Amino acid sequence: MLTPLLGSLLLVAIAEFGDKTQLLTLMLAARYRAWQVLVGVAGAIVVLQLLATAVGSTLARLVPASALAWVAGGLFIGFGVWTFLTASDAPEDEKEAARTSRFGATASAFVAFFVAELGDKTQLMTATIAADPSSAAAPLRALGLAPSVPAAGLATFGAVWLGSTLGMLAVNGLAIAVGSAIGTRLPRKLIARVAGVVFVSFGLATLWPAVAGAPA
Repeated sequence: MLTPLLGSLLLVAIAEFGDKTQLLTLMLAARYRAWQVLVGVAGAIVVLQLLATAVGSTLARLVPASALAWVAGGLFIGFGVWTFLTASDAPEDEKEAARTSRFGATASAFVAFFVAELGDKTQLMTATIAADPSSAAAPLRALGLAPSVPAAGLATFGAVWLGSTLGMLAVNGLAIAVGSAIGTRLPRKLIARVAGVVFVSFGLATLWPAVAGAPA
């Protein structure tokens, strides 16, 4: 189950890097203690990625595999275009989300991150990989590896959930470690545009087997 685990980890980490929720985590870490932010954000990530994986796995049982390959490829391209075109958007609202609430720092971090991330492209990407686990092979092929195509099942479900969760935790853990002072100076436009090109490339790689008539 290494293909869905590593593939989802890489794809979700790339999607999250420079995203508004990573910047939100930077602001939370600047205001609260690091461990409180980590616990709150980690809790939100675990729940969000479980929901996304469950939605994707349900689709996999209802939609033919050939159709899912087209959907997965199209969504990856859509993620890329979306990321590229919104690269210059400034995350103005995250300061509001980071304000202290009566529930404490950990609860504030959980709620703020959950609301900001719900329905975001990283969650949609996790659902896409869960629906078509073979799409997780695209980034591994780009690294020169020859990954096996996983079959749907409980093990694949767990691998996608774990991989996507680890990807989110890695990127947001970095945000907590770096802090807002350095994070606000990151070249977000460049990061987002590079990520957009990468996602479009992965989308084309996912679509190619279907276009060529080979198994997805």
